[in-house]
Parts: sequence; structure tokens; C-alpha cells
Amino acid sequence: MVRPIITDMFFLGQKSVPMTKDDRQVITDLLDTIKANADRCVGMAGNMIGINKTVLVALIGKEYVIMINPKITDKSKLFYETEEGCLSLEGVRPAKRFKAITVEYLDKNFKRKNKPSRILTHR
Repeated sequence: MVRPIITDMFFLGQKSVPMTKDDRQVITDLLDTIKANADRCVGMAGNMIGINKTVLVALIGKEYVIMINPKITDKSKLFYETEEGCLSLEGVRPAKRFKAITVEYLDKNFKRKNKPSRILTHR
């Protein structure tokens, strides 16, 4: 189900709680909502659609990747400064992005993954 984008700063600032198998509907809602906003969004977290669970979906290449309870386990010392927008927040904000990170997470089937990501260029 496509859900409305949350803009309430109090809600967005709350710490999320780990997602469990009982929360699987969140995956469908996140995918439906990001696809409905594909022209202006490449990543979305649960809190952006009003669900206070630790989950995100990101467009990586041509595929949407679900990351349940993700944790950055390694990051390069090299980083760059950029500006990014967010559907939940007006305007753009400064952001620090690392050239490479490794993320450990559960996939949509709750299987553990360890994904290295090397960012060679940025917009």
C-alpha cells in the first residue's frame, strides 16, 4: 500500500526499533511508496512512511534492495561532502558520504547479508 510521506520532525527524530518477521507488511508498503515516488526518491526508511521500524529500501543500480536492521560494519577513511534532499524534509542539507562502506543486514527473507559498497562517483 502506498503510504503518505511523514514530515513530522518529532516522529522522524524518534529512535526506531528492530523489525521482526511479524512486520513483513512494512516491506510491501515501503516498496509501493518508493515506486510511487521514483521520480524524486532513491531511498526510503520505515519512519518516512510512519512505521518506526529499522528498515530501508534503496535503489541500487536497477534493483530495489531491502535492508532490514542494517548496520554499517566498516567504512573507508575517504569521504566527500555533498548536499541531499529528502521527501520528509524541505530543501537540501549538507551530507557527509564515505567513498566505501560495508553494511550487514537481513534481506526480505530475513537471511543475513554483508554487502560491500564502493561509491566511485557522486552527483
